[in-house]
Amino acid sequence: MLWLLPVLPLALAPAIWRLGSRRSRSDLGRAAAVVLAGTAALAVWAAAARPSAGYRWGAGITLRLTVDGPAAVMAVLVATVGLVVVAYAAAHEAERALPRLVATLVAFVGAMELLVLAGDVLTLLIGWELVGGCSWALIAHEWRLAAKPAAAAHAFLVTRVGDLGLFAAVGAAFAATGSVAYGSLSALEGGWLHLFVAGVVLAAAAKSAQVPFSPWLFSAMEGPTSVSALLHAAAMVAAGAYALVRLHPVLDGVEWFGPVVIGIGLATAVAGGIVASVQSDAKKLLAASTSAQFGLMFLAVGAGYPAAALAHLTTHAAMKAGLFLAAGIAIEAVGGAQLGRMGLGRVLPSVASASAVVALALAAVPPLGAAWSKEQIAAAAGHRAPWLAVGVAVAGGLSAWYAARFQLLAFGPPRAAEPTVERRPQESWCLSPPSAVDRPAGGQLATPRRWSEAGRPPRRVAPKAEDTSLLRVERSAVALTALASLALGLLWWPGAEEVVVGIAGPLAPAGAWETALSLVLVAMAVGGALAAYRRGTLLGRSSARVADWFGIPAATRIAVADPAIALAAALARFDDAVLGAPARTAAGAGRRLSRRLAAGDDRIVDAGVRATARAGQRLARFGASVTERGFDGVVGGIAGVVSRAGRDSRRLHTGRAHQYYVVATAGALVLIALAVAGR
Repeated sequence: MLWLLPVLPLALAPAIWRLGSRRSRSDLGRAAAVVLAGTAALAVWAAAARPSAGYRWGAGITLRLTVDGPAAVMAVLVATVGLVVVAYAAAHEAERALPRLVATLVAFVGAMELLVLAGDVLTLLIGWELVGGCSWALIAHEWRLAAKPAAAAHAFLVTRVGDLGLFAAVGAAFAATGSVAYGSLSALEGGWLHLFVAGVVLAAAAKSAQVPFSPWLFSAMEGPTSVSALLHAAAMVAAGAYALVRLHPVLDGVEWFGPVVIGIGLATAVAGGIVASVQSDAKKLLAASTSAQFGLMFLAVGAGYPAAALAHLTTHAAMKAGLFLAAGIAIEAVGGAQLGRMGLGRVLPSVASASAVVALALAAVPPLGAAWSKEQIAAAAGHRAPWLAVGVAVAGGLSAWYAARFQLLAFGPPRAAEPTVERRPQESWCLSPPSAVDRPAGGQLATPRRWSEAGRPPRRVAPKAEDTSLLRVERSAVALTALASLALGLLWWPGAEEVVVGIAGPLAPAGAWETALSLVLVAMAVGGALAAYRRGTLLGRSSARVADWFGIPAATRIAVADPAIALAAALARFDDAVLGAPARTAAGAGRRLSRRLAAGDDRIVDAGVRATARAGQRLARFGASVTERGFDGVVGGIAGVVSRAGRDSRRLHTGRAHQYYVVATAGALVLIALAVAGR
């Protein structure tokens, strides 16, 4: 029964694709929603019943699914967030190839379910690779645009570098224990244990876009908005942090694990916060925010409190899904992702309100649940070292700044003449500046937009009847994420901490100074963003190098890609000059030998063939002459005998009767003589 949880969406995804190619957008959305609703129901059952399952693969290897506390939380989280995002995708995304997109999203959910339910490192690896493959297909969904496959390849290859670590970890576990089950990992020791931990940390850092792997998330933004929402909220990016949480008892057995993971997490939390704070692209701002938030989760795991990381992973899923879905509506409204072109607070009031809730959650404003989980991370850091708590507080202040910046620029009250909005059948919101057509990055023209004569948009937008249901689904999806963020505020209630401890493990006691410092920095960041917005300086100008992850992509190209290409070229030349020399020598000798054999063939073999041909011709001529004389002579002789016999027989035909009687009498006498002689 437990195997149905990952298998159901994986197996039915092709059927959804096929159905969607013959049905309407609404039918496609309903079919996908039914599948994921069933998956969510199975996840709730698994979280309550805590079953396990196994499949013997052979050679002493058994694939296992188990449901412990972290797996139960993640199984429900992946299915429910996937349900909301897929419903949004069916209503929002472009209709071209929509069945393929929705089906791949459903399969993505199934692959992630397999990953979180894995009870052994080999099943974890299988889910890990399926998630990576699905993410590549989703990012490259619009493959006809050259930038999309290139971006998908970049994201895929960067994460694949980390995947090599997980392959090494699986190999180390099996080599040292003869098993791949989680339960056998406690027997790891010595070099095998160090190799296992290093492999898992490398894989997790790459998957969760930690420094120096963070830039791949910007490439992932080439995918549709719904893909970004699921990728960042509860699927691929979450896989790295979840692996650290799930395997923490084994990983913590190596003394260097904590400091290394804390360093990676804190560096990413601060660097990602700075990058998000200066980004002018809405999706890239949220992508940098994702790296930063997962950096905080890494820090909590390294500090020894995976329960705090799991709590923040849960609250982050709700708020990040909502922000991406809201950003998708805003991007369609203005025809691009530039925050300076938005300001849609009056145009899209319901979306703006829901976005405000999830933005406040990202800013860690109490009493929202994300504020509680962030304070638990600060407490965990402070329990390890006071300066780490200060670092978390600074990262939290940056979170509040870029969250407020996103909300004010994307959905804040407009400060200038605003565009009107019209809804077209099967299209998203369309806006444009007066007498201009925008050309966003990539070279494609955005849809032209109209401005109202009064310079102000209508207070309400009345979409056409055929689009009403699609609008309702889009807005409902964003509203549901906002409600989830509000509901997670229950974590502040008395007794909630005991529930979290019972599910995921202990939490660090919170210090008053840590909470006070965090709240002060959050208040300062939000207040500063409001003041900058009123002055019109919130967007500001930023260094392209800082906005692009402090030049990490360029440095990677210089330090890794270019040397790798140069090394490949040098190896190719070496191969041609040295390793290829014997092959070329053998090839030259073969050519020379073939030419000599060809010459010998002309002189000897061909001569023999020609001599045989001449002998055959002479024999044929001789045979023809003998045959002609012999057969012609026989035929001529027979003809002569027959001719003479004919002439002689004609002499008997004289017409005289007495001669006939003489002949008859002679003949009779001859016959009588023969008869007498025969006796």
